[in-house]
Amino acid sequence: MYLTEGDTMTESVQENQELPQTEAPAENPNDLTINDLNAMKVIIDIASSRGAFKPNEMTAVGQTYTKLTAFLDQVAKQAEGQKQNG
Repeated sequence: MYLTEGDTMTESVQENQELPQTEAPAENPNDLTINDLNAMKVIIDIASSRGAFKPNEMTAVGQTYTKLTAFLDQVAKQAEGQKQNG
């Protein structure tokens, strides 16, 4: 699930309402998590510091790194906002 500006992840559950017990859905091993994205950011950082990218590739790598960093910063701010509000 991707959140965009203005989206919230709140759900309302009525008090004392019994929810049927169901098995948790099996996690898809192909799903990307925030931890996966953080790992990708670290990998890009390490690879670029070791000279793994050619000079003509650095623009694309840098743009991707910048977008990834901005996305992760936004997710962190949303998580902090939810932590403070809830």
